[in-house]
Amino acid sequence: VQLVESGGGLVQAGGSLRLSCAASGLPFSSYAMGWFRQAPGKEREFVAAISWGSSSTVYANSVKGRFTISRDNAKNTVYLQMNSLEPEDTAVYYCAAGTYSITLSQYHIWGQGTQVTVSS
Repeated sequence: VQLVESGGGLVQAGGSLRLSCAASGLPFSSYAMGWFRQAPGKEREFVAAISWGSSSTVYANSVKGRFTISRDNAKNTVYLQMNSLEPEDTAVYYCAAGTYSITLSQYHIWGQGTQVTVSS
């Protein structure tokens, strides 16, 4: 069972990035997927989640209107499109599989994370 994130990097404020998370070894279409992030010295926090069939999505207030979560069950991949990035978005971003929720404890399969750095 594995989740592998990609797409992170360094971007200027106002720019965009698209993160991808490829899943293997699990029935991907049966799981809700979430994105979380952790900045240095801070706790890991919820960013966005999508239900197994994409019928429901939920976002943290801090990213609402700027970030979009989506998934392609045929490709076992979940995406996070991040627009209008701000320096405060700098963090390691993690994808996770579990039950549709904004709560970390509801996700029990985690990726290794990808660094996103937004310069001012």
